[in-house]
Amino acid sequence: MSNIKLIIEERAARIGDFLVGRLLPFRQKRAVGPFVFIDHMGPVDFSAGQNLDIAPHPHIGLSTLTYLFEGNIMHRDSLGNELEISPGAVNWMTAGKGVVHSERTPDRLRNTPKRLHGLQIWVALPKALEQTEPNFYHAEKDKLPSWEADGVMYKLIAGEALGKKSPVPVYSELYMLEIVNLSQEDKQITIGEGLYGESGLYILEGSVRIKSHRYTAKQLLVTQESHLCRFELSAKAKVYVFGGEALPEKRFIHWNFVASDMKNIEKARTDWEQQNFPKVPNETEYIPLPTFNY
Repeated sequence: MSNIKLIIEERAARIGDFLVGRLLPFRQKRAVGPFVFIDHMGPVDFSAGQNLDIAPHPHIGLSTLTYLFEGNIMHRDSLGNELEISPGAVNWMTAGKGVVHSERTPDRLRNTPKRLHGLQIWVALPKALEQTEPNFYHAEKDKLPSWEADGVMYKLIAGEALGKKSPVPVYSELYMLEIVNLSQEDKQITIGEGLYGESGLYILEGSVRIKSHRYTAKQLLVTQESHLCRFELSAKAKVYVFGGEALPEKRFIHWNFVASDMKNIEKARTDWEQQNFPKVPNETEYIPLPTFNY
């Protein structure tokens, strides 16, 4: 277990009426590389008439990465984008100096039973880009680099690793990989030489064995050294390896705001209270500013 620095268990957190499993931030580890926030959504089943309805809310200083395993989300933002997110696609929204978006069940599914399951991730922007203009990028699943080796499927969701590069336009040195054991046998995974910076390994399904220790689903392993060396993946297991070079400055998180300077967060709070952020077309609701910190 010499390369495991920290084991983080999912913790229940409520987002409106929606219960998620929070992985980051954690009191002993606020970030892994530039990744500062990870929620595991679901799996949750909605009956006909029950829907995901996250009203317009703001972000600054980060890029959001939405990656679904099951279900669909309609994304609308203040840049005018309106797009349905489907399983395996990457929704990448860079807030910069400020953006607002909503996340809802698509109209075509609102009166049918449905399931939702996925990851919601925040990646902090480098300090020089925290006040950049907001932008948006969407990559369908067939645009992401994927390959198979010895019965194991690899997909590079974002960044650069293992000699591959995702089309998602990231702003710092990072990576996020999906690794799935397609076989009925345990498989040895050796990818350390293709990684860099800090690394985390999130077990979604199955288990991982490192030396004599076995780790199971809903655990996040953070490495002691700068890269993962080797682990054994159980049959039909699915894991996510993510990380990269840590940003040199501390990041503050308040609600949906991320910044290296608290003054930017204080300004964002005031702007949202006074409704000075840009509006999402065809949306009239909004989420009020809460009074708590993460």
